[in-house]
Amino acid sequence: MEIASRRALVLGGGGVAGIAWMTGLLLGLSEEGVNLRAACDTLIGTSAGSTVAAQIAGDTPLDDLFRRQVDPARQVAELTPEPHLLELVGNVLPVLFKLADPIERTRRIGDLAANTTTVPETVRREVIAARLPVHVWPNRDLKIVAVDIATGESRIFDRLSGIDMVDAVAASCAVPGMWPPVSIGDSRYMDGGIRSSDNVDLAAGCTIVIVLSPFGAEGISRSGNPGLPAQVAVLQQGGARVRIVEPDGSARKAIGHNPLSPDTRLPSAEAGRAQGRAIATDIADLINLHLL
Repeated sequence: MEIASRRALVLGGGGVAGIAWMTGLLLGLSEEGVNLRAACDTLIGTSAGSTVAAQIAGDTPLDDLFRRQVDPARQVAELTPEPHLLELVGNVLPVLFKLADPIERTRRIGDLAANTTTVPETVRREVIAARLPVHVWPNRDLKIVAVDIATGESRIFDRLSGIDMVDAVAASCAVPGMWPPVSIGDSRYMDGGIRSSDNVDLAAGCTIVIVLSPFGAEGISRSGNPGLPAQVAVLQQGGARVRIVEPDGSARKAIGHNPLSPDTRLPSAEAGRAQGRAIATDIADLINLHLL
């Protein structure tokens, strides 16, 4: 008996620039006849990728989502990180990621998230809510990743979790030291990227996995944590066909050195759109889609 193919689309972390790049990429692919939102059974979103996954899980047209990235009149009023917080995160997180003990590492990062004064949680939630055209969970397999700041345990939110989707996305996007942790029930959660930039391993069981990774194969260095290539290797050993799509040269230039800057949205979205068009044939071959 032939096992039915299951396709997963994994969307990784990468700031507002990453949101724009992935949105543009998906539009560029669709303009060439490759509709990944329809072709993939499972959507897995981490941090910036949780925003895009939640957006495309609904029915909002891709060209409309794209215009929300490039049209100043329709762009969300994103918060600009305070310079001292950018410096703090840039200096402290790389050091914490190198701690060999994963429990100690996550605890220390959780302390950073809990004890850094940023914007009020309600203010940040309003931004996340504005990003999402629809605030209810779709009737499909959408997984959003966050991390408990107290225990370091991962939490995978979905439509069966009983958690508001805006809260789930806000939790997955809560960069420790940059944005406030998100309160859900008796716990507080931080960015799902603390577990992994992309969390590709959550696609286990799928036969075809496409990874949109703004940080790329190198990702963020965490001592003792399997990176993207190692996670992909495990899936491949299980028989999955995996394709990592990371920003090309033009997209990297558009994203720049501060992917959290709202100014990166327009160039990143346009670069992603061009890249999507360029790789459409390769992606179509991977998912056995015959282009006209």
